Amino acid sequence: MNKKLHWFYYVGRALMVFLMRLLTNWRVYGRENIPPFGAVLVVANHLNNADPPLIAVSVNRRLMFMGKEELFKNPISRYFCTGFGAFPVQRGQIDRSALRRAKETLDTGWGLVMFPEGMRSRNGQMIPAFPGSAMIALQNDVPILPVGITGTEQMKGILWIFKRPRITVTIGTPFDVEHESRITKEQLNETTDLIMCRIAALIPEKYHGCYKDKVASSNKYRVSSFK
Repeated sequence: MNKKLHWFYYVGRALMVFLMRLLTNWRVYGRENIPPFGAVLVVANHLNNADPPLIAVSVNRRLMFMGKEELFKNPISRYFCTGFGAFPVQRGQIDRSALRRAKETLDTGWGLVMFPEGMRSRNGQMIPAFPGSAMIALQNDVPILPVGITGTEQMKGILWIFKRPRITVTIGTPFDVEHESRITKEQLNETTDLIMCRIAALIPEKYHGCYKDKVASSNKYRVSSFK
């Protein structure tokens, strides 16, 4: 794996910081929870196309992103996605190439960012997640860093730029998942739910969607809410 980042990674980060400060009321909470070094799997809910670069400037680590394959079919989109540190994954199936790239990223000691839901939520509420993030966490024995995003669902059309929406990124406490040598389907499902509940615990209840009951029924997922 090439340890050098594309020039657009740095330019894109600087541009994103400028735009977020200019056009939104952007706040990040919990940066003290970010492991300062070593591999980490960053997982977050997904509301808008702006979420990947938002994570990049909110989590102050070298990061790679796993993105849906469709983003890489257009040569222009592929250039910028690759430049920003993303590689494709085929959703809904075992993509061995993506799993290999994920392992290479984590073996390098970088952070890997995934949106377990695999797509943007159309109504701002969390939707059922794919098991890919759980698979990678279990296979690579890396800490999982949950991140909750709110407010980017307001960034639609063009008029939002006049409203300066409140964009909040809340970074939770990293956690590990224990497992047996053989990863079972049941464990994948349980770990996927755990990941999503840890994310849900960082954002207001109105965003919880299909994970609302699972978070409400388990105190072990609860964390202090942001101000």
